[in-house]
Amino acid sequence: MERAFRIGIDTGGTFTDVVALNEATGEIVTTKTPTTVDDPSIGVAAGIRKVLDLAGGGTVTSVAHGTTVATNALLHEQFPALGLVTTQGFRHVLEIARQAVPKGYGNSYFWVKPERIVPLHHVREVPERLDVAGGVVRPFDEAVAVEVARWFVRHGITNVGVSFIHAYANPEHERRMRAVLERESPSVHVSISSEVLPEYREYERTVTTLVDAFVKSRVAVYVGSIQKKLDDELAPATPFYVMKSNGGVISAHEVARHPITTVLSGPAAGALGASAVAAAASIERVLTADVGGTSTDVCLVEGGAPELTTEGAVGRFPVKVPMIDIVTVGSGGGSIAWIARDGALKVGPRSAGADPGPMCYGRGGDEPTATDAHLALGRIPPRLLGGEIALDRDAAERGLARIGHAIGLDPLRAAEGILEIAAWNQANAIRQVSVKRGLDPRDYTLVAFGGAGALLAGRLLDLLSLRAALIPVSPGNLSALGLLVVDVKNDYVQTFVQRHDRLDHAAVNAHLTRLRELAREALHREGFTEDTMRFVRTADMRYFGQAWEVRVELPPGEIDGTTAAETAARFHDAHEKRFGYSYRDVREPGVGRHVVEWVNVRVTGVGPIRRPCFVERASGDGRSERAVTEQRPVRFEGATRDCAVYARDRLRPDDVVAGPAIIEEYGATTVVFPGLGARVDRSGNLLMTRASGTHR
Repeated sequence: MERAFRIGIDTGGTFTDVVALNEATGEIVTTKTPTTVDDPSIGVAAGIRKVLDLAGGGTVTSVAHGTTVATNALLHEQFPALGLVTTQGFRHVLEIARQAVPKGYGNSYFWVKPERIVPLHHVREVPERLDVAGGVVRPFDEAVAVEVARWFVRHGITNVGVSFIHAYANPEHERRMRAVLERESPSVHVSISSEVLPEYREYERTVTTLVDAFVKSRVAVYVGSIQKKLDDELAPATPFYVMKSNGGVISAHEVARHPITTVLSGPAAGALGASAVAAAASIERVLTADVGGTSTDVCLVEGGAPELTTEGAVGRFPVKVPMIDIVTVGSGGGSIAWIARDGALKVGPRSAGADPGPMCYGRGGDEPTATDAHLALGRIPPRLLGGEIALDRDAAERGLARIGHAIGLDPLRAAEGILEIAAWNQANAIRQVSVKRGLDPRDYTLVAFGGAGALLAGRLLDLLSLRAALIPVSPGNLSALGLLVVDVKNDYVQTFVQRHDRLDHAAVNAHLTRLRELAREALHREGFTEDTMRFVRTADMRYFGQAWEVRVELPPGEIDGTTAAETAARFHDAHEKRFGYSYRDVREPGVGRHVVEWVNVRVTGVGPIRRPCFVERASGDGRSERAVTEQRPVRFEGATRDCAVYARDRLRPDDVVAGPAIIEEYGATTVVFPGLGARVDRSGNLLMTRASGTHR
């Protein structure tokens, strides 16, 4: 019988990572192929062929893909042909924005608000007005709407966001505006806020809607090109899913309806893959660090699942859709070392990227990077990806000599300094998701992955006094594996601001019923049957007078006096866990700040997808020296040590590697620092801890 594989594909700036999962045996095959920037579908197709060849052939039953198309479109901050339609009198909503100032007012005397996502002359107003409950204060003026649509046509505006005041409470006017736009210009891409983000807070709702409108055509073209490759050359009619920011996937034919949901597609897959690996290793409290060529993405995992947030941003733009709560810092393998005006050595956030890349790649890069430092210190081999990419150590050392001369250090000391700064940059990102939230990193295990994650994991273990660092099998491909451990998910939200003591139970239930039906219809379009669907109901709540909310899961059944009281109790618990206090037992009459307020209700529809099983391996004989391939001089703390280099695929469960040592595999290298040891667990993960009796 021919073997069947589910395939996960994560497209990065340099490489496209591919994982194939044998559905019958749980066998996992991984590989990488160069990303084809001009047409990523070519690299995707090449990756699928390559991984199937490595697996010995087979059929493809489904493909899941992580994409950075929406993210990159935002980060480039160029938004041609984008327009906004808003309520008459609210033309300047993007200028007003929020009062937040970077680094506080004291350090920002000369700060000027950056350019808005849509220039003022591309903002058009239409007479109409709703009240906060959705009642019509001023009727929709269709004649003016037609004039606005024709103005956009004359000026070449092909992407339009529609965000009317209080449209979250009544979508009728926005739907009529969309109909006018599409009638006057059938090729226009329109997003309306009442479908993208039916929540209050006009600025965030408007920006999120504009982002959705701008990326709609780009995501549709990108996904369509991959779908065509699959249908024409590889796997006709095979289900094709795209990763969403919320930790779920969506089918390719649905993604064009809600492209904003893919804005953090790649990092979300990595966090979920790390969560699955940690859960299989019976580790509940985890900090994940996905270290690639440009950045490090950090996430906190409690109880097997990363936290979600709706207060995320991409670059400087707020994107209020549910997404995995990830903190990103510009510290990766390609991060450039440079000298600041005060003479201090800095690393990142600027990156050499894939082209030209680090100096050692020999593609014209002329600034030293973290990768050049690793090579000069002997921590990575002279050839990467099993010999596919040769590295130029002389070029790396020339760059390090130049920057070392500027600060009075020899090249190798400069290299050590670069990596120490890079490690501290990553440590500070981890502190943002732990210490900043009142959590102690010493209670957590670090799951380090990505192409460069295992290089500094041991140093992070010491800097943060972590319990351990876990390096999964094929860490460079973990994001692609993460695509195979997630369900289909669709999120729906409705703003409903009411005090808890005056809560209209019937209205809450009506909103929840409507949202559940929207989620059910979406899952039905995805091919799920009623008996397989699952629905998660949550509410965003706060104390009266607070600006931001805490999300809690609603109890089962209809909302009545009992279930509403249980929801309020859950809110008190969640608020105390996050902020260290609650007003649970305060009974002072007339004190408004102690009153609980409901703000949004949400329903998430879940369509379960079969998850992979992590196959346990047979124990070895405890003789890790069988995996030694060579001895190599490696520099640590100013001294060169003769280190054993291990081939990871020759290590067996219960083998122990004492530091200092280097463990190499296709796509990644693990550095076991002096004073540390690495043990292989039953799934093949490396668990790095301090050697007995050492603490640094």
